[in-house]
Amino acid sequence: MMKILHSADWHLDAPMSGHSEEETLRLRRELRKIPEKIAKLCKAENCDLMILAGDLFDGPYTKESMTAVRTALESVQIPVIITPGNHDFCGNDSPYLNEEWPGNVRIFTKPEMERYNLPELDCTVYGAGYEAMDCPALLKNFKADTAARWAIGVLHGDPGVANSPYCPVTKAQVLESGLDYLAMGHIHKGGSFRAGDTLCAWPGCPMGHGYDELGPKGVLIATLDEEVKAYFVPLDTPRFYDEEVEAGEDAVAAVASLLPGIDSSDFYRITLTGYSTGVNLDEISAQFPHIPNLTLRDETRPEMDLWSELGADTLEGVYFGLLHGKTQSESTVLSNRAKLAARISRQILDGQEVKLP
Repeated sequence: MMKILHSADWHLDAPMSGHSEEETLRLRRELRKIPEKIAKLCKAENCDLMILAGDLFDGPYTKESMTAVRTALESVQIPVIITPGNHDFCGNDSPYLNEEWPGNVRIFTKPEMERYNLPELDCTVYGAGYEAMDCPALLKNFKADTAARWAIGVLHGDPGVANSPYCPVTKAQVLESGLDYLAMGHIHKGGSFRAGDTLCAWPGCPMGHGYDELGPKGVLIATLDEEVKAYFVPLDTPRFYDEEVEAGEDAVAAVASLLPGIDSSDFYRITLTGYSTGVNLDEISAQFPHIPNLTLRDETRPEMDLWSELGADTLEGVYFGLLHGKTQSESTVLSNRAKLAARISRQILDGQEVKLP
């Protein structure tokens, strides 16, 4: 069996648009920790090969980031394969052309499929890299030709999007490739598909950059045996959560229900909804000093007068009168249900959108 750590889309030194200057610096520091985290995981999993499928850098890179990458990759002491992507393509200022890399690292720098033999792993790796922001369909008309036990491909591309400017990869191309495993990058949300005997997979990015990249992020561990499989391993990197909750009678408690009770470097954006007599976002935020990356939004509505028709000699008046009587029940459950029914009814009568609890 062969075991591979497959990662992509680190985007070191990314601009982190939409964040404050302080948040941007914090997120870039976290990005710079990714190479070491991945190297440690690679060693802990006893992987035989590491594949990095493009966009390790986001364009112009810093000396600190380059040092972090070089140190981490050298420490794994196994072969590392890299293919440049659309953000770190092999242009004049490319780190792949201008920097010194450890001896265990092989980089595919040309926009045409090349092969790299790893006889100690009974494996041949095929790959190609970008020379510009866009790239043609590098897998088109490709067929692996190797006597090795395993044929592996590595590309930074767009799976399933035939007209993409970023190395489109179709299911038909994967089917005809003769590869056992195609390791891809570019898509920041992980995914995979099988085409014949080939597993095509992409891990997503190891850390989200904003509220359009939510939840756990990480890498893939691929195992090549009688069957080729890949499973997701989350990394300990800051995560983004975008939630909404009804403010209710206690907005602080409502927000607390969505937050951890311990210090967290994760980013939370919580939208308060429903009906309220008014919320003070600053006062609510002050209750959660252990969550420094907390953003609150107020989309509550003023509390409506549910009983404006009470006593009227109309069908509406009779209906709300019956509900109002139920709210006086000694049963809290029955009283709350009557209030909810009155609110939903009033929303419908006023032509408002109804969201059922």
